[in-house]
Amino acid sequence: MRLHRTTLGLLIAVAFVAGIVVAPTAHHLIGEAHAQAAPLQPMVIDLMAIKHGDLPTTPLPEMNSKGLVSTDNATIAIQSGNVAKHNHPKTDEIQYIIEGTGAMWLGNERKEFKPGTLIIIPKGMAHGGSIVTSGPVKAIAIKIPPQPKDDTVFMN
Repeated sequence: MRLHRTTLGLLIAVAFVAGIVVAPTAHHLIGEAHAQAAPLQPMVIDLMAIKHGDLPTTPLPEMNSKGLVSTDNATIAIQSGNVAKHNHPKTDEIQYIIEGTGAMWLGNERKEFKPGTLIIIPKGMAHGGSIVTSGPVKAIAIKIPPQPKDDTVFMN
């Protein structure tokens, strides 16, 4: 029995030391792979010139969207249109209204918006279902962290 404990202890110690030696190298290689996969490129984008019809359609019938920036930590897209009330359990969202006016659900309250409005939507908070008074509504949508494909839950 003592031999098995000694052998087990030795294996744990070897694994621990191997982890200490390998971790910095693995972290460096993974960091380089991420940097090579999605480096930011300098650019200037005229968001006011982009119209609803210029943006790719989405599976949501009234929403068009185009990704502008994607990093390991966040994404930025331009969106135009409307989407039913929903939430994102895994993703915080920040929207900046560029064009259009109306009101949207934010939690259990209707909130007015207009160009220049910044909307902060913590993960899990219901939002959307806009009543548009002039539009279409065009917004910059920032998702932190990047939104997984299964992270939209529609409300009844």
